[in-house]
Amino acid sequence: MLPIQRIDYVEFYVGNARQAAQYYRSIFGFEIIAFKGLETGSRDTTSYVLRQNKITFVVTGALTPDSEVAEQVKLHGDGVKDVAFLVDDVNKIYETVTVRGARGLQPPVDMQDKYGTVRKAVIGVYGDTTHTFIQRSDYVGPFLPGYQAFDTAAATESVGLASLDHMVANVGWNEMDPWVEFYNKVMGFTQLASFDDKDISTEYTALMSKVMQNGNGRVKLPINEPAPGVRKSQVEEYLDFYGGPGIQHLALTTNDILHTVEELRKRGVDFIRVPETYYENLEERVGHIKESLDEIRRLGLLVDRDDEGYLVQIFTRPQADRPTFFFEIIQRHNARSFGKGNFKALFEAIEADQALRGTL
Repeated sequence: MLPIQRIDYVEFYVGNARQAAQYYRSIFGFEIIAFKGLETGSRDTTSYVLRQNKITFVVTGALTPDSEVAEQVKLHGDGVKDVAFLVDDVNKIYETVTVRGARGLQPPVDMQDKYGTVRKAVIGVYGDTTHTFIQRSDYVGPFLPGYQAFDTAAATESVGLASLDHMVANVGWNEMDPWVEFYNKVMGFTQLASFDDKDISTEYTALMSKVMQNGNGRVKLPINEPAPGVRKSQVEEYLDFYGGPGIQHLALTTNDILHTVEELRKRGVDFIRVPETYYENLEERVGHIKESLDEIRRLGLLVDRDDEGYLVQIFTRPQADRPTFFFEIIQRHNARSFGKGNFKALFEAIEADQALRGTL
């Protein structure tokens, strides 16, 4: 078991960091808390740090056309570059994972400013995605050395997003099991669930998925790969447009999904809509739930139940021009599963969107 406390932040590489930050502030209700750019001495990249409750995002853009960020955005479009983990001892973690076979990209290094010291190290995982290990117990600044607190008079209205429930990776054909083994043998994760093409399939497409989690259960990573089907699956579409493996979506929790989704819809967020037939006999399928079934139907929410409770979930459409990255909004009422009962209806809805895009 690797002593990872939790996800510290998720970093996106984007084409325009200023506009992306304002999008997440005004639409998703994140507060901009810190900034790095020309004004702070950064000559090649600019970054904005956004936070809502326990969720921290960093959006980073290029200041020069030949920077790593510019090259990544050219290849992949906007998307998740890095998932950073908070740890107690970066040196020990980095030594452990590299001895076990991880691809080291940056050995432990100290970053310092007037607020203290942060130690970090970086490894490579699937595609161009990275994991950073962060040790910040001796730091009291707004985010990391090199960043300054962000001053703005703009009001931020939260939509009630609370935490990062899980992140989903898409990998290529026959690559799921090797990455499952990597997270098990190198990162000390265990397998929480498994879904094959019988669980996740429609008339046209299929995929397979295995869910990995770290020792304390705070980091959950479903890993998807394509499965043979009549037409191109959502995973294949992602791989084509992203240009390789990467993070397909982040699932964000809320304690009041009716309010959160209502507010996001008012602000212009577009969600996948399942066929109306999904709601026929819904209560018979999932049992009694606290939420109004009329509101569940009006907002297009999905409900599923497992042995420990039930969950309510919904998925946005892609958040950038390419049909790649999107968000899931989820509220758990003790359920620990991932909505297996909703897979068929959801993927049929995704296929309908693929058909509109001409990529099915």
